[in-house]
Amino acid sequence: MAYNFHKIEEKWQKKWKNDDVYKTVIDSEKPKYYVLEMFPYPSGKLHMGHVRNYSIGDVVARYKKMRGFNVLHPMGWDAFGLPAENAAIKNQIHPAKWTWDNIKNMKQQLIGLGISYDWDREVASCHENYYKWTQWLFLKLYEKGLAYKKEAAVNWCPSCATVLANEQVINGECERCGSVVEKKRLNQWFFKITDYAERLLQDLEKLSGWPEKVKIMQKNWIGRSEGVEIKFKVEKTGEFIRAFTTRHDTIYGVTYMVLAPEHPMVLKLVEGTDKEEEIRAFIKEMEKASEIERTAESTEKIGLFTGAYAINPMNGERIPILVANYVLMEYGTGAVMGVPAHDQRDFEFAKKYNLPIRIVIQPKEGEKLELDKMTEAYPGRGVLVNSGPYNGMDNHDAQNAIAEYMEKEGIGKRKVNYRLRDWLISRQRYWGAPIPIVYCEKCGPVPVPEEDLPVILPENVEFNPKGVSPLLECEEFLNTTCPKCGGPAKRETDTMDTFVCSSWYFLRFTSPHTTDRPFNKDEVNYWMPVDQYIGGVEHAILHLMYARFFTKVLHDIGLIEAEEPFTNLLTQGMVLKDGAKMSKSKGNVVSPEDIMERYGADTARLFILFASPPERDLEWSDQGVEGSFRFLNRVYRLIEDYLDLLKKNRERNDDSLTGEDKELRRLTHYTIKKVTEDMEERFNFNTAISAIMELVNGLNRYKDGENINIKVMTEAVENLIVLLAPFAPHITEEMWEMIGKTDSVHRQPWPEYDKEALKKDELEIVVQVNGKVRDKILVPADITKADLEQTVLEQDKIKSYINGKKIVKTIVVPKKLVNIVVK
Repeated sequence: MAYNFHKIEEKWQKKWKNDDVYKTVIDSEKPKYYVLEMFPYPSGKLHMGHVRNYSIGDVVARYKKMRGFNVLHPMGWDAFGLPAENAAIKNQIHPAKWTWDNIKNMKQQLIGLGISYDWDREVASCHENYYKWTQWLFLKLYEKGLAYKKEAAVNWCPSCATVLANEQVINGECERCGSVVEKKRLNQWFFKITDYAERLLQDLEKLSGWPEKVKIMQKNWIGRSEGVEIKFKVEKTGEFIRAFTTRHDTIYGVTYMVLAPEHPMVLKLVEGTDKEEEIRAFIKEMEKASEIERTAESTEKIGLFTGAYAINPMNGERIPILVANYVLMEYGTGAVMGVPAHDQRDFEFAKKYNLPIRIVIQPKEGEKLELDKMTEAYPGRGVLVNSGPYNGMDNHDAQNAIAEYMEKEGIGKRKVNYRLRDWLISRQRYWGAPIPIVYCEKCGPVPVPEEDLPVILPENVEFNPKGVSPLLECEEFLNTTCPKCGGPAKRETDTMDTFVCSSWYFLRFTSPHTTDRPFNKDEVNYWMPVDQYIGGVEHAILHLMYARFFTKVLHDIGLIEAEEPFTNLLTQGMVLKDGAKMSKSKGNVVSPEDIMERYGADTARLFILFASPPERDLEWSDQGVEGSFRFLNRVYRLIEDYLDLLKKNRERNDDSLTGEDKELRRLTHYTIKKVTEDMEERFNFNTAISAIMELVNGLNRYKDGENINIKVMTEAVENLIVLLAPFAPHITEEMWEMIGKTDSVHRQPWPEYDKEALKKDELEIVVQVNGKVRDKILVPADITKADLEQTVLEQDKIKSYINGKKIVKTIVVPKKLVNIVVK
């Protein structure tokens, strides 16, 4: 009978659904294991990246279940976001309908792949039963002072007509549509993630199950630096400019100050002067430039003199104050002290604008620095010069002494600075969770009471990107009453960044039907943290950082015990075709539906797991898919041949073992050992599948032999099906039933290998003469060294190479090799 994958896959998917085999409940008798793939945006169709992600997660879930764990493996939908709204504008269809239709379609595709999800736990972030609790969590952050509103210069995408977080701007462009991002000042809601910067950084050390590259990316994004915030008095006004530096050892080398165009002191310094018009025009021009454009290495550094001076607090020198494009208000204090002799950017800037340069560090070894010979800054270690009482000190040693003096005199203060900025969550779009705040003329901003949640997202709105929220035009949503005084009030019309929804979904999965809180405390504490999280490395900063922040906040307010959301993280590589990421524009997209229709879900899964280790990029190969399909057909025929052998009943069924029997047993138990180690220790699914293929080859050789022991073959066949089950769940269910088993193969315990069976009766020894291979011989596995040497010397082939020559020495590598050295 041919391998009819359509019939087999439909049969078992129906049975799994009817028997509710993937439903999960708390079981205190078993250790828990929570495996989770990053939930997808419901774009409408699965792509090969999805197939890879979910197939990896499914193998882990099925394997852990067979190892005796109580496995939680849920799925849901990251369903709010800009694409749905853009689709609504383009196709004249409501975002809700577009999203729910896509969810329905993608769910069927996932079921078709045979993924072992507990669909009873399905959540969608756009459902009011979910975003009610997103709003509730917002209010918890608001109560703790971690949610606040302020006017800020924000990243504005003119095409999407919305604000973007810093992390959503890639090389000055919107990560979604590629438009050049502009700066705009708006009143925005923020989460105070900076309050958690140090914990987010320090707790990376706890994440031994995360890839080092991801931890480095997070560490760099947090960007911790220790230094001193120094006060420079403005000569004209008597006010102070505060500048943070990690190089306060170079304070005597400061020859100018630079302010960001947005710095509030800039206009004060130029007001009423001949510099005012030029500086105002420069500020306006800088509002159009992105942070990336302004700070890129390739961008020309532009500076304008304000006409004002500051006083260096350490030596009393007047230093000019400039405004420049490369200094940002969002980083540090928006002011930078210029030390051109010891900072390359400052050096180039000083040369361009003919600003003074003073050497304050001389190298301890090598040539002495001379100003007229310097072609670049010297940022290295050395001895302080031109630095008053600190002359002659090692510059690193002097840092502490200078900081102490500054603090004593009140001119500076030690400080830890972070590159991390607060999380901007406001979006001027419709398709998102409404922010549960109302504005009352009498009471000001008022949080919506918990009993009034959710603030329902209305459906009767228009979708036109105008730069303001469409909710502003929905009177029934906008106008409400103040929860405090009962007077008229207006609702907040910004919606939340979709990353807020995905920062806690893994908690909701633990008890998705809880109606009086976001999750049941007992259940969340039983399942959390997630034991294995799987997703793309592109989420290393955004989603993973936000999820860690949320988890720590919820721990601090006593809602959960976990302090980190994900114990282990696997970042799978991309699926490429012709060396490039699959995309419609490149015309290199392979449809999962087409592959499943032609070859079946098991083939699609097997290929994508076999073609490459999960953390590396995978190059698509039509030949590879064909090869996986042929392999499953070979396995299916092997089981049919095995059943034919059983019917003939002419095979041995005793306990005596021939050499062939022992070799098949050894191969069977070696495969169990190899697959287990690859699954347990490394997730090397490709080498695990390769070992299973070798077992199939061995079984085919054995069944074609003369003297088959049916017990030995049955052991091999049953283990083969069980080992293959996590990778190809449908065909293995079918074959398990074919050999007379009544329970699901996926409910079988994972096999243990027999150490005794791994031992060989005979070993193949390579024989060399003067380092060249001259023969290969079989010897007893327990042969002594002396007997091995004697056996080698007795071989006719070896005699022909050593006759008449003197044996200088004999080198024996136990169980592998004998090398006879002659002359």
